[in-house]
Amino acid sequence: MAGRWIEEWDPEDETFWRAKGEKIARRNLAFSVLSEHIGFSIWTLWSVMVLFMGPEYGIDPAGKFFLVAMATLVGAFIRVPYTFAVARFGGRNWTIIAASMLLLPTVAAFVVMEPGTTYTTFMLVAMLTGVGGGNFASSMTNINSYFPLRKKGWALGLNAGGGNIGVPVVQLVGLAVIGAAAGPRLLLGIYIPLILVSAVCAALFMNNLAPVKNDTGASKEAVRDPHTWIMSFLYIGTFGSFIGYSFAFGLVLQTQFGRTPLQAASITFIGPLLGSLIRPLGGWLADRYGGARITLWNFLGMGAATGVVVLASVEKSLALFTGSFIVLFVLTGVGNGSTYKMIPGIFQAKAIAKGMTGEEAAAYGRRLSGASMGLIGAVGALGGLGINLAFRQSFLTAHTGTSAFVAFLVFYAACFAVTWGVYLRRPVTAAQPVAEAKPQLSYAEV
Repeated sequence: MAGRWIEEWDPEDETFWRAKGEKIARRNLAFSVLSEHIGFSIWTLWSVMVLFMGPEYGIDPAGKFFLVAMATLVGAFIRVPYTFAVARFGGRNWTIIAASMLLLPTVAAFVVMEPGTTYTTFMLVAMLTGVGGGNFASSMTNINSYFPLRKKGWALGLNAGGGNIGVPVVQLVGLAVIGAAAGPRLLLGIYIPLILVSAVCAALFMNNLAPVKNDTGASKEAVRDPHTWIMSFLYIGTFGSFIGYSFAFGLVLQTQFGRTPLQAASITFIGPLLGSLIRPLGGWLADRYGGARITLWNFLGMGAATGVVVLASVEKSLALFTGSFIVLFVLTGVGNGSTYKMIPGIFQAKAIAKGMTGEEAAAYGRRLSGASMGLIGAVGALGGLGINLAFRQSFLTAHTGTSAFVAFLVFYAACFAVTWGVYLRRPVTAAQPVAEAKPQLSYAEV
């Protein structure tokens, strides 16, 4: 175990980065993606399980939406302790532990997935899958420490995008199982050995960074900083939408449009797949043009796509509904990449505004962004809970998801206004007079 610890790590040093830092960082990124990918698959497992639950299970659509909402809820809250676990145990060590913990909800679902099981049991087992949601927070915190600021948008986007692909992959595997007229236990049996593979790969190929420590002061400072909560709000709009729609898409198709499990499963995976694949592009665009600018226009696009979804829902047009919903998924992926890129840039911009320069500013940015990422990821994931509860209420009262989509449209308009008002309306004000020629960084560039 001791041989897996790296005692010195300075990715901002160009010489160090070229000599050995980049190779180590990329290797850890690759196996972090693998573990996070399977974590997302297990977290969203019940988006597939509910498609297997026909009338013989005795659970109505509202009950199914509540099941997947509980998985989202636990996955959101568990992200906070997972964030601090990286510094406490080491990135490699915690990845091994986190990957192994995925066996618990998978084996439990294997045991109980049959008609006659009580709803309470299903709910508890669905809640266990929340441990898969925690993998995202620890993985992102770990990878954030490996890469220099100029590479973070790409690296974090690739890490998160590769993890997010776990959602459509489990849905594709579920489609194959349903198409083969097999039961849900076959799906679970496929994932149990994959979980073991990810844990073994983490043990063999990843590292721990000794310089990464839990900074209680940074955590308290991040909690007090308004930007942490502003970015949490925006992340509800991007990632919260992605994960919420990923859980709900198949159920909406079944409930509102009368699709069979096989018909729903054959469509459900497309949106999460495209949204996951495009997330690194969102990070790259943010690196190139500024995260705030990309995020602003992305929320405008999400609002427009949601407006078309509302129209399709009212007109009962399955083709228009499906197409516009998939476009909405794609935009959530772009926004996921751009918002996460903003986080380290915002805190470095604040450091520059305080008069810091060079490595001092970069270190401040790493310290505060690392402390805030877990909280932002947790609050953002709660957006998925809100989406599924909104759908549940909408179908209970109106037997359609239209009113839920109208509420989402209003929320995206609020996200657009906040992004413009906070990060694009005015630049950071430097702590020193302009005449002193201190470097400045606009929030529009972050």
